[in-house]
Parts: sequence; structure tokens; C-alpha cells
Amino acid sequence: MNLSNHPAFVAYAITCVALCCNLIFLWAYSGAVRSKAESTPNPEDASRFSSRLADVDPPEIARVLRAHANAQATIVPFLALGLVYVLAGGPPGAAAWYFTVFTVARWLHSWAYLGSRQPLRTVCFVVAAISLLALVLHVLWLLIAAG
Repeated sequence: MNLSNHPAFVAYAITCVALCCNLIFLWAYSGAVRSKAESTPNPEDASRFSSRLADVDPPEIARVLRAHANAQATIVPFLALGLVYVLAGGPPGAAAWYFTVFTVARWLHSWAYLGSRQPLRTVCFVVAAISLLALVLHVLWLLIAAG
């Protein structure tokens, strides 16, 4: 089976790239915010970069780290389930919907989280969670039907 020609796999691959870019952006942004705040929890970094040593991250750094942790907590299971969905023969049309809705909701959630935008942050979180739950149920259905 050549997955590169399968529409559901192509949608999954594009989703992987977009969601990994979301994580990479948050990772890099956390470093930029930490650099701007001139604060670090590591003694070797404090001496090397003339930063102040801090046991607790300042609020602006903590916010980015929470956004990153939140993204990781939902993106990793989604990518695993998305792959199972494709390998189980999930229909490409539904794949496009699950993958697009989740990806857009995650990117918007990160943007809303970093900008302290409520209720958009909660709405995006709920949309992503519903998409994830729908994917779980569809994967279960595919596996039960195949078994």
C-alpha cells in the first residue's frame, strides 16, 4: 500500500506538519520570551547570558510554557489517533474534517492563550477537544467494524 497517494494519509501528513510547526513555534517563542525577560532557572545560563537566576518563571514565561504544555497534551494523542485512523481505513472526507478542525482550533488556541483572549481560548479548546473525541469514537468504530 502506497500511503503517499492515499487522500486520508496526505491530509494526515499535512496535519502533522502544521501541528509540529505549532509546537516548534511555541518552543522557540518560549526561548525568545525567556531571553527578553533575562531570566533563567539554570545557573550556567545565568552566568553565560547575563540573566538573573530564578527558581520560578516570571508570568510572561510561565504563560508561554503553559500554552506549550497544553498544545503537547492534545497534539500528541491526536497525531497518534490520526495515524491509527488512516491505517484503519478511515474515509478521507471525514479525515479532512477532523484534521482541519483540530489543527485550526489548536493554532487559534495557542494564539488566544498567548494573547490572553477569552472566551476565544476556551472556545478553541472545546472545539479541539470535541474533534479529538469524535476522532476517538470514529477510530473505535473502525476497529470494531474490522474485528
